[in-house]
Amino acid sequence: MILVTGATGNIGSALVKELRAFGVGPVRGLTRDIARAVFPAAVEAVEGDMARPASLKAALEGVRSLFLVSRLGPDAEILEAARRAGVEHVVLVSSITVQSHPHLGPAKENLAVERLLKGSGMTWTILRPTQFASNALWWAEAIRERQSVRVPYADIGLPTIHPADIASVARAALTEPGHGGLTYAMTGPEQITPRQQLAAIAQAVGREVPFVEISRAEAHRDMAAFLGDEAAAAVLDITGGDVNEELLSVRNTVTQVTRAPARTFAQWAGENADSFR
Repeated sequence: MILVTGATGNIGSALVKELRAFGVGPVRGLTRDIARAVFPAAVEAVEGDMARPASLKAALEGVRSLFLVSRLGPDAEILEAARRAGVEHVVLVSSITVQSHPHLGPAKENLAVERLLKGSGMTWTILRPTQFASNALWWAEAIRERQSVRVPYADIGLPTIHPADIASVARAALTEPGHGGLTYAMTGPEQITPRQQLAAIAQAVGREVPFVEISRAEAHRDMAAFLGDEAAAAVLDITGGDVNEELLSVRNTVTQVTRAPARTFAQWAGENADSFR
């Protein structure tokens, strides 16, 4: 049995679909609201809240492989619950910032979870993706309302990754031999700037998407309102304010692991055009 946490999220929803498409079973998807969850046929929906590890007991029963998105709850308690339930292998989603920006608070938190997993006694595989293509959904409301999108660092390109590619690597790690004890730094196939992302979204929705480049200070004020000061500063560092070669490097990990080309941002924009209409 494979348990997918975050099964209705950007990565988890793609993962349950891919597991079923590859004929993998049995698969169980964790959700906080079982009445609203929609999973592919033959995927068992089970209710539980990562913020309350005691609620995961039924979800973990009979599970041998676990897909875990970090920092959705008390990870030490979640991993201990998994170990006690007999989970043998955990595929953990961490972040490329563990190696590119280890001094930042979120990176330190991700590294702490990685260390917890490595010390848990369970077999582990760690995924360290770069910026998600789905982060562009932050712009969705402004684009739908036909307002100008406010972006800092409009011409700094990062190798943004399609969440479905993270899911594809996770599927391989969960179902194929040889991935235990490995850490995968993962990116998309090319660097793409916010200017280019907005052009791809404009192409997908069939109309112009106006934007205005703003200063870091303006962007920080906008972000801090819902992220807080420290997280806003960290996001701005890794999206243009403090980039480095480790963050900017394009890696072919997706193709090496899945034997398929990495998906482009334009493909993601086309698949998600309705979110911007």
